Amino acid sequence: MQTKIYIVFCFCLFCTVGFSQNTVSGKITTQEGMPLSGSHVHIGTKTVSSDVSGNYLIKRLPSGTVKVFVSYVGFQSVDTLVNLAGDQILKFALKQNTAQLQEVVIRQKANTLNKSILEQKIKTETIEKFSNQTLGDILKEIVGVSSLKTGSSVVKPVINGLFGSRVPVINNNVRMEDQEWGTEHAPNFDINAAGKITVIKGASGLQFGGDAVGGLVIIEPVSVKKDTLFGKTILNLASNGSGGSISSSLHKGNDKGWSWNALGTFKYSGDREAPDYVLSNSGNREANFSGDVKFTGKKYDISGYYSFYNTTIGILSASHTGNVNDLYNSITNKIPSVVNNFTYTIRNPKQKVQHHLAKMNYNYYFDETASLAVQYSFQFNKRLEFDVRRGDFNDVAALDLDLTTHAVNVDYKKSLHDWSLKTGFSSSIQNNFANPATGIKPLIPNFDRVEFGGYGIVSYDLADSFSVDSGLRYDYSRVDATKFFLKSRWEERGYTPEFDNFIVGEQGNQWLTKPSFTFHNISASAGFHKEFEADLDWYANISLATRNPNPSEFFSDGLHHSTGVIELGDLALDKEQAIKLSTTLQKKWTAFSVEVNPFINSIHNFMFLRPVGFETTIRGAFPVWEYQQTNARLAGVDVQTHWKISKQWQHDFTLAYVNGKDITNKESLIDIPPLNLSNKIQFSKREWHDLKLELKSEIVLHQNQFPNNNFTTNIVVDNELAPVLVDISTPPPGYQLLHFYSEMNFKTFGKTNATIAFSIQNILNTKYRDYLNRQRFFADEMGRNFQIQLKFNY
Repeated sequence: MQTKIYIVFCFCLFCTVGFSQNTVSGKITTQEGMPLSGSHVHIGTKTVSSDVSGNYLIKRLPSGTVKVFVSYVGFQSVDTLVNLAGDQILKFALKQNTAQLQEVVIRQKANTLNKSILEQKIKTETIEKFSNQTLGDILKEIVGVSSLKTGSSVVKPVINGLFGSRVPVINNNVRMEDQEWGTEHAPNFDINAAGKITVIKGASGLQFGGDAVGGLVIIEPVSVKKDTLFGKTILNLASNGSGGSISSSLHKGNDKGWSWNALGTFKYSGDREAPDYVLSNSGNREANFSGDVKFTGKKYDISGYYSFYNTTIGILSASHTGNVNDLYNSITNKIPSVVNNFTYTIRNPKQKVQHHLAKMNYNYYFDETASLAVQYSFQFNKRLEFDVRRGDFNDVAALDLDLTTHAVNVDYKKSLHDWSLKTGFSSSIQNNFANPATGIKPLIPNFDRVEFGGYGIVSYDLADSFSVDSGLRYDYSRVDATKFFLKSRWEERGYTPEFDNFIVGEQGNQWLTKPSFTFHNISASAGFHKEFEADLDWYANISLATRNPNPSEFFSDGLHHSTGVIELGDLALDKEQAIKLSTTLQKKWTAFSVEVNPFINSIHNFMFLRPVGFETTIRGAFPVWEYQQTNARLAGVDVQTHWKISKQWQHDFTLAYVNGKDITNKESLIDIPPLNLSNKIQFSKREWHDLKLELKSEIVLHQNQFPNNNFTTNIVVDNELAPVLVDISTPPPGYQLLHFYSEMNFKTFGKTNATIAFSIQNILNTKYRDYLNRQRFFADEMGRNFQIQLKFNY
């Protein structure tokens, strides 16, 4: 049945409509016989412009009566009907228009990656507001995007209920390879390096890969296109954490073809505070740099880019329990087991992460309609995770991973009349090295991964108000790992006899194995965009995405020290396939606009982490989570409105809802964001130094749909073992937060101006816990936070 559905899907996706092969050609001149270059010729649904000699050519026109319209600025237009029964030559001599010219309105087509999906964008002014926060925090400004947290500093984006490997982050046209598979591995990116951020909710960005089951986050840096020199410095001070950040950048363009950009950021914060206590060991540090240089020639450009991201993140001390009693009491009593005085010191457990990204680009422009891009990129990710260990081992990382990635991309673009084509291929080689000097069996083993893929994307404007697009991608992937398995774990997981061929040796109570997996994947997308009268737009898209199990899902085996959770992978996992149907209706009035985006995502072999109990080790008692697979369906809707009440007042509203179902087991999916709504009202007054005042209400309802993963265990009560129920399933109550933001601009000297901003997050110091925070069992969320921001543009 699935094969039939797949065949029908591909047939509908790539079928084409046949047209009669009539050709119309001719010449457009003045009445004196002078050619009119650039005249617009509309015949039926086709539109072309005449060349320098006034000649034009339109192919593949249907037989029958068609409308012909010829126009040129300053001349009277020709509007007539022609009966086509074969190839014809039509010449027109336009009469000069001596009447007074009327106002001309030019409507530019949006430069988007996919015409059938309404892309969501975050502008520079919003990025600057979040200068002291993370990429995951700012993406919450887009309706339908929430965040998966581990404490207050590790934030991952969640798009329509999906996260991790399902949401690739594209940084300056490079797919980030920073061990994004971990639930507590935040994107290694400095938000200050972004000039624009685009979110695509779905797998339609096929040029970046076919595994974006959830969506894509595309980050573009600041671009300099003229001879200029400018820069900015942003200083942030925050009360919660008693820290802040400073970021400075310079951007230089040159009329001789050279341009460059440079950015540096430093962040420093101590322990955060909940309304009632200190969140001990929750400080963080960052020191980042990025820069590029570019030369632009007559028909080509070449550029080089490098970025360095360096962070140290404290992991909440209370999240690392020492025995079963501590674990049960933390979850049940809602009080952290460790609360110390505020400090800037970051102790174990903690993470130290460094990420290097370097790339070279060469773009060649054959003409105005065709270009070729070649890119090589190199990434190196160094991840150290420290646990609380005894003696000298306390300074030795419990997890030490080096991830190295080389990638090459070649892309070709061509535009022809109403058609546009983009095609290309990509390849990458990746190596993960797990340092054995930790003295602990690594959570993720050594592995090598080789991938290559090719894609083609076509879009066609059937009319000025109707366009369609479709794309197809093929990917090959091979993963070869080297891993020791405890023999007891091997039997417990049921790997005998299916995977006995991976065993190549033994060492005491362990098997030495060399797992190897190969995948061939097909991904596709198709859709349309229709513009109606009165500013009504309709977008519709269907996509097929295919994602392989990532190394964490395959090979995890042991304690994840930065989260205090034992994670178990599964060698039997199969690739994940998702078909997503989404549509968007966008309507604009003079002062009001609304967007409604319903979607349904059917995922075969959906992979997820499920809590299954706890396990006692020599380190203590820890929850056990294992990767499992099921068939799932996610359906929901995103709604947003914008109301310009008056010249000074405006209002924004968003609503996002996702319903996640485990179809196989007939229960709800875990980690699905609850219904959330936001209201923001803004007052602005340009005459008062560009004054802006914003008040935002954020409402997150209680998640009523969740699976029951509670388990029973024994704890010591009065020196005797007593059975208790450990509730790790019930989501926390819903909550409402109020936030305030204000800013004013001032001229300082010369061309320099300054912006002063003051904001308060969680004005009422509300005590709450978030369902999508992995540390919600151990502590409340951050309390009230005052922030002052100074921005200098020069």
